[in-house]
Amino acid sequence: MDEFQYDNRIVRDFAIATILFGLIGMLVGLLAALQLVFPNLNFDLPFLTFSRIRPLHTNAVIFAFVGNGFFTGLYYSVPRVLRTPIWSPVLSRFHFWAWQAIILGAAISLPMGFTTSKEYAELEWPFDIAIAVVWVSALVNIIMTTINRRVEHIYAAVWFYIASFVTVAMLHVVNSIELPISFMKSYSVYAGVQDALVQWWYGHNAVAFFLTTPYLGLMYYFLPKAANRPIYSYRLSIVHFWALIFLYIWAGPHHLLYTALPEWAQTLGTVFSVMLIAPSWGGMMNGLMTLRGAWDKVREDVVLKFMVVAITAYGMATFEGPMLSLKNVNAIAHYTDWIVAHVHVGALGWNGFLTFGILYWLFPRLYNRPLYSTKAANFHFWIGTLGIIFYTIPMYWAGWVQSSMWKEFTQEGLLKYPNFLETVTALKPLYFLRGVGGTLYLAGFVVMIYNLWMTALKGKLVPTETAKAMPLNAIWHAEKSEYWHRRLMERKPLALTVFSLVAVAIGGMIEMIPTFLVESNVPTIASVKPYTPLELQGRDIYVREGCYVCHTQMIRPFRSEIERFGEYSKSGEFVYDHPHQWGSKRTGPDLHRIGGKYPDSWHYNHMEDPTSMSPGSIMPRYGWLLENDLDTTTTVAKIKAMQTLGVPYEKGYEHQANADLAKQESEIQERLKQSGIKTAANKEIIALIAYMQRLGTDIKK
Repeated sequence: MDEFQYDNRIVRDFAIATILFGLIGMLVGLLAALQLVFPNLNFDLPFLTFSRIRPLHTNAVIFAFVGNGFFTGLYYSVPRVLRTPIWSPVLSRFHFWAWQAIILGAAISLPMGFTTSKEYAELEWPFDIAIAVVWVSALVNIIMTTINRRVEHIYAAVWFYIASFVTVAMLHVVNSIELPISFMKSYSVYAGVQDALVQWWYGHNAVAFFLTTPYLGLMYYFLPKAANRPIYSYRLSIVHFWALIFLYIWAGPHHLLYTALPEWAQTLGTVFSVMLIAPSWGGMMNGLMTLRGAWDKVREDVVLKFMVVAITAYGMATFEGPMLSLKNVNAIAHYTDWIVAHVHVGALGWNGFLTFGILYWLFPRLYNRPLYSTKAANFHFWIGTLGIIFYTIPMYWAGWVQSSMWKEFTQEGLLKYPNFLETVTALKPLYFLRGVGGTLYLAGFVVMIYNLWMTALKGKLVPTETAKAMPLNAIWHAEKSEYWHRRLMERKPLALTVFSLVAVAIGGMIEMIPTFLVESNVPTIASVKPYTPLELQGRDIYVREGCYVCHTQMIRPFRSEIERFGEYSKSGEFVYDHPHQWGSKRTGPDLHRIGGKYPDSWHYNHMEDPTSMSPGSIMPRYGWLLENDLDTTTTVAKIKAMQTLGVPYEKGYEHQANADLAKQESEIQERLKQSGIKTAANKEIIALIAYMQRLGTDIKK
């Protein structure tokens, strides 16, 4: 028998990081939610505007809270199911400290406006490189641990862990291919339609392989442990695993239904999204059926309460997802708060509650004493559940209100609510209720922090646990009647890794390669020209301020949208957009045809005080744009980068660019002067106005 030790310190460290960053991420989320009711809560500070802190909230919750929660369970469960210590403690420590450093960097850089604007992948190129290095180092550590195991077969939880690491590495690298022009600025190598496809191939599967499959692995380990029952069906776990990872990767295009994405890609995404319900619910049933004969424990054990609600929320979200991918449902829900509700059923219910259950189960074992207060944990469960209800129901309601008001016509055939603000003001009470729900959920989280803190104080950390097991070569044997999956996969971690990579790569390749190579997928439009240097600078300001968070630039071919915003969007209009700015939520109106709709003075006044042009607006003031000087020292580098990416600026144009920029600045300055507005020509607001006035005008030519 070999004697070895499990390291609990790395588990403790990741657990503390989970709690700390969870608190920060939820506080930022609550602030963002309340800003939609009280816009002045940004205190006129650029780094506290909704459009900058919303990406901070999503990154903090996904990668800091859920990510650290995954790593907590990973470093506890992997050594125990493989009966061996983690292969490299050095890589484990590197993983921990480097990951926290990346999170800290994100917390600083995103509010400062350093963003790629690619949703769930907003971090700039230095962080992208760091994430890839840290992620691959953790993957190597887990694979080597699996190779050095002291059990014959690799348990289901480890399959999900490995597939998650492999797939996220692939998604991150492909989506993050960008051309740097400075230390914290880059342009996506993809443009327009291709960029949107790659982004939502990544965006949907970041949800799949960062928020879903890792936590399914945790479910397969911690639920049987908490219930003291074996998993209901091992064969079902095999079907669940392979069907899920193969089908999930195809579903990204359902985020782009009715857009300028080629119709065949939209249909493909819909078909595979609908099929996803089978493996998703197979996993849910495997979890819930594990509790057969143990439901009496659920009444008494707070850990099981959290886990049961988590698995139920997973089932709800994975039923709703395929339904939302149906075109008739998507036409109602897309761009509305229905999607916000859908996402938070998964985030608050599935990820949040499963994390809470795991922490409540772990801390008494890490600190060798019972949980400090079971009553407090039960209070957390009920107030957290109430928080989810108060959050999601108003958001579902808001989604229906938005879609109904956007699409309603009078008997005379006119839009019943032509002013977009009528929708916004109607939603304020529902946004307030969402804030109440978030407050309740956060209150429960604070109670958990106190409970776990007191558990740790009353106990003493068990830094290592000693275990014994026979070496693998002493127990290795093969049975002639052995099930094929055990022989081909559960004994061979490298084969499992390679087959997982193949399973997830197929869908992405089939969707992306034709879109990149077949020209008919993106028909060109002769009148669409590259942005002028000033418009390019203005577009970068638009990206920096996170305008895509609240505004779309994609008009769908619906009568209601064409009447409200103008001609529907064509794929050839976006060929020079690095990256695209299609957006995914309409808190404000679509902007793709905003060019020429209002005079320059309207945009100037609107950015200075939105309510002066749009009474009742919940958009914050952007007064700093009127004061900040435009940095034109970057113009040459930006034009060169665009030339490298295939934008047809004339050779040597970079040397003429700033002269053209200054000329266009003066023209806008003069128009503003004629409207009674005196401003210097070199202000950021001038560049933003130039970009806004360009939007959607090429097709009019």
